[in-house]
Amino acid sequence: MPQMASACVGIWARTGSRYEQDPAQNGISHFIEHLLFKGTPSRSSLQISEDIEGIGGTSDAFTAEENTCYYARSRSTHLETLMDVQMDMYCNSLFEPAELRKEREVINEEIAMTYDQPSQYVLELLNTLQWRDHPLGRPITGTEEGLAKLRRRDLLNYFHQYYVTGNTWIIAAGNVDHEKFLRLAQKYSKNVPAGSIAEWQPFVPSQKQPSVLCLEREVDQTQFALGIRTFSRSHRYCRALRVINTLVGENSSSHLFQVVREDRGLAYSIGSTASAFYDTGDLVIAAGVDEDHLEKTVKLVLKELKRLAAKPVSKEVLKRAQDYIIGQFELSLENTENQMIWLGEQLLGGGRFSTPEEIQKAICKTTPEEIQHVLQEILTPERYNLAVIGNKPRQKVLLDLIQKA
Repeated sequence: MPQMASACVGIWARTGSRYEQDPAQNGISHFIEHLLFKGTPSRSSLQISEDIEGIGGTSDAFTAEENTCYYARSRSTHLETLMDVQMDMYCNSLFEPAELRKEREVINEEIAMTYDQPSQYVLELLNTLQWRDHPLGRPITGTEEGLAKLRRRDLLNYFHQYYVTGNTWIIAAGNVDHEKFLRLAQKYSKNVPAGSIAEWQPFVPSQKQPSVLCLEREVDQTQFALGIRTFSRSHRYCRALRVINTLVGENSSSHLFQVVREDRGLAYSIGSTASAFYDTGDLVIAAGVDEDHLEKTVKLVLKELKRLAAKPVSKEVLKRAQDYIIGQFELSLENTENQMIWLGEQLLGGGRFSTPEEIQKAICKTTPEEIQHVLQEILTPERYNLAVIGNKPRQKVLLDLIQKA
């Protein structure tokens, strides 16, 4: 991106919560993410921050189900400083016992914050249903009880298994000269220990009927999340699902937003998100409603989904959704941080890079008939899971609604 003033460098490890095969490891990837900012032999935690912020930069990290990324962004003239700090963290972190104790408490506060936000916590409850008895169904942050049992040796053993050459990507976007970047990568990656690509546990669906999980809690607004199991990121319907998500609930012109909020006033906000993993995926519809409107809203959502599947959408509606996706995609890639993350998610998730033009072309190829076919395939009761947080949700009534959908 030669027109940009900035550069963003990301160090990616192909590990995340789904690689935590043993339930006792739950949260360990996220724990390590926090600890890599806590000091190396040559830099304290404060110095790590000062070295990046002292050049006008920012740094951050995130842990997802299938990858972890440490990234920093600044003016492109400071590319070597970004690489030096990031690779020092990645290769030389100390995992000092005092920092482990402190950061464990920090993560406990993060867990408590999610628990105190029903609109977020309901999504974690849904995951336990959607990906039952599988690492995908466990919280990325782990639990307070699980974190209390993790010891320094557990963290180091996991770190030495996954933070290795075959499992590490170094990705940059912005005003970056490729040859210079390669030289810097060679210089700073010498301390990454040798190792191979990590293996992950496949998800094998065994669900035969819908499930409902209700958490009774005193709240002013009942939260629900309806999950529909879909397809992997490499599936032939992956692009169609991206369009379906936009049609269903991604923005304020989407079908459910108009029907549930604008037409009937049943919710302040209702939306959908689509996720895709190596071997599976889901479409999630979430909303906050008055307690008395819960069953009516769930029934309406199920009815409207079936109505969308009953006949092909018009070409005008489909074109508007396609243009929205392409427009949002192009806007996001104007940012060097978004560009770097997009590259990383492609390479780690699928092992190949599709150009923006290829992705846009695939989106535009989606037809009304394909949308209808995919909806009819996924809208079956055995793919449905519903999580609810509310005062007195009636689980049996909700289950009956889904079974009849």
